[in-house]
Amino acid sequence: MDIGDRIGNIGLVPVVVIDDAADAADTAAALSDGGVGVMEITLRTDAGLDAIANASECAAEVLVGAGTVLSLASAKAAVERGARFIVSPGFDVEVVAWCKERGVAVYPGCVTPTEISAALKLGLNALKFFPANVYGGAGAIKALSGPFPSVRFIPTGGVGLGNLADFAMPQVMAIGGGWLCPQAYIMEGNFAGITEVCRKSVEALATARAAHSA
Repeated sequence: MDIGDRIGNIGLVPVVVIDDAADAADTAAALSDGGVGVMEITLRTDAGLDAIANASECAAEVLVGAGTVLSLASAKAAVERGARFIVSPGFDVEVVAWCKERGVAVYPGCVTPTEISAALKLGLNALKFFPANVYGGAGAIKALSGPFPSVRFIPTGGVGLGNLADFAMPQVMAIGGGWLCPQAYIMEGNFAGITEVCRKSVEALATARAAHSA
């Protein structure tokens, strides 16, 4: 099963901000215990790269990727530390081309027809949609799926347990967000809380997907 299939089967992508790399293994375990075996560790903090390395080494059952990748240098460093996929908030041709050449799954942020067309030309068919709440949410994704039926989206930004069901549509590969792994919970050592949020979200997604397919 390739990276995209694994992410799509899980249906949720926690956006994880870690301040202390030593917390990475426990965070990964908490997500896995909650039924979410994937994590996008952002490079928003100085601990990001070390956290990716720690999680990749200590939690082999969890698919670890890097988020907030803003440059080719960051993409290279993340992959060297063990990242299995790359997520960026915008569309960077250099990062996408490098990942494609090396068989690294990459999900750049694309919200306009022009950006989506450019991504398709580089062979991508799964894209981050960020920030989803600013760029039209579920309605925008449905509209974009008209001219781009082969594209599946990972909406992130303004999505949470309360409106998760709105995005449980066939055009959405997975739903991303920080609500699945609150930074405050990590800092407090409340890993049981992370597991509980994930369990509730997995259940809510399964119910919503069943309703959409009925």
